[in-house]
Amino acid sequence: MNPTDELRYDVFINQPPPQDGFLPNGEPKVFSPQASTLIYGSNDAVLTDPAMTTDQARALGDWVENHGRDLTDIFVTHGHGDHWFAASLLAERFGARVVATAGTIAQMHANVATRPFLWDKIYDGIPPTTVTAVTVPDNRFTLEGHELVIVEVGQTDAEDSTVLHVPDLDLVVAGDVIYNGVHMYLAQTAVAGGFGPWRDAIDKVEALAPRHIVAGHQNHELDDDAERTIAETREYLDDAEELLRTESTAVDFFNAKLERYPDHLGRTILWIGASVLYGVREHPEENFGRIVLSSWV
Repeated sequence: MNPTDELRYDVFINQPPPQDGFLPNGEPKVFSPQASTLIYGSNDAVLTDPAMTTDQARALGDWVENHGRDLTDIFVTHGHGDHWFAASLLAERFGARVVATAGTIAQMHANVATRPFLWDKIYDGIPPTTVTAVTVPDNRFTLEGHELVIVEVGQTDAEDSTVLHVPDLDLVVAGDVIYNGVHMYLAQTAVAGGFGPWRDAIDKVEALAPRHIVAGHQNHELDDDAERTIAETREYLDDAEELLRTESTAVDFFNAKLERYPDHLGRTILWIGASVLYGVREHPEENFGRIVLSSWV
């Protein structure tokens, strides 16, 4: 048996939901594109990070259905609501189990608690978000006899981040550990005390030696080359660290990033992250959660 001949993967990029407001450069606010990965064999399939809104769930579900496989599991890489708020709709539609680590499940509950203050103030059409995810023994489960390994990598743009390693495909589904042509959400580094933990997480992904990486947020025009996406994610963090030393305001940081990455998508996330980082710098006495909420809404 040649496992690589029996497993395949496909990626669906969901368009961001509408959003009110404008960025400092006058552009309308637009959220980042959201990637979901379908890993499938002859009969069964596993889906990752099933997006946020009812409309996104419908489009993603139709795409999954067109593959003609039995969806057995839905895996969630981390707790940010844009990666899983639609999970219950798809789990019910396909009779699938939702899988995550204990750390991710705790973060999912935290994101449900923030819905009235954050998510529901920005986006319409988010379905009821009961957390039904379960853990699996040794962070491993299977798809038609092929092992899927959940790897805990720690702090990135979210606490308790994980990736899904599919050794038989040389694939890592990286959630928000790796980005691909999309601005990175940098706000959480204010809590982590810098970019070191995120760099450590990238090292853990690289140690898996994947050939393909699917980022949770990616430009559909770009490929899934692991070496390139790892290098570009590191470079983005390096540039951010440099600009935090040289730029005096969030607007200056935002503009400098746009100049360096003119083709990156997700400029709203860039602005939110910059607002948080400079908000913490300028008001260290302020509650971090309040700074984050004010930067989003």
